Amino acid sequence: MNTYKENTDFRLYQGDCNKVLGKLEEKSIDLIFADPPYMLSNDGITCQSGKMVSVNKGEWDKSKGFKEDVKFHKKWLKSCDRVLKDEGTIWISGTYHCIHQITYLLLEMGYYIINEISWIKPNAAPNMGCRCFTASHEILIWAKKNKKAKHTFNYEFMKQLNGGKQMRSFWEIPTTPKREKTFGKHPTQKPLELLKRVILSASNEKDLVLDPFVGSGTSGVSALMHNRRFVGIDIEKDYLDLAYKRLTEDNMNRSELNDKK
Repeated sequence: MNTYKENTDFRLYQGDCNKVLGKLEEKSIDLIFADPPYMLSNDGITCQSGKMVSVNKGEWDKSKGFKEDVKFHKKWLKSCDRVLKDEGTIWISGTYHCIHQITYLLLEMGYYIINEISWIKPNAAPNMGCRCFTASHEILIWAKKNKKAKHTFNYEFMKQLNGGKQMRSFWEIPTTPKREKTFGKHPTQKPLELLKRVILSASNEKDLVLDPFVGSGTSGVSALMHNRRFVGIDIEKDYLDLAYKRLTEDNMNRSELNDKK
């Protein structure tokens, strides 16, 4: 197992997540956030900042067909299941291209769906084909190993974050702002506000958080911001370089950790 970088608060590993997860301690993780490939790279186009750009993100995001995609998701879900504590929970983000496959697989494994969260993007890119509705949301599935498992949910704290009202399952959060891309860009980078809600709602201080597809490291930044420990995995060194910078650079403490909106 190739340890890319580590310190007292986090560990980053380079490699296939299934191989790395197979070497981690069984039932050692309190919370998993997974942002797997959506299989969206189909040679289409989209609009970013008024410019026409390709939707292709890399070979890792290309569909290999329904059966192979399901095999891929089943394999990493099984790997995550091995390291997740019995009372731990898993969050998975996706779009209709993959999230329904993943939800089915979770149910097949005996998992219980706690919530389905809709992340609404008020500044989503327009639909260029004009043959369907503009895709302006993503889905987050929050699940636990079985219905009777006792999971962490910081209800009162989330209520405080929402002005004293119960937080609902529709989260309106803009896409990632430029200030969170100071150290470089990742094609599927999530906004800190989104991960803040995930981390604060479903874990406690000193808990161990895992991201098997760490990318730019937003999940790790959020975990450290809120005094959690973190393990991140990615097969791409360039993304680990970016994640490491975000997790360690001094000016991260002055900007991202300042939790500015």
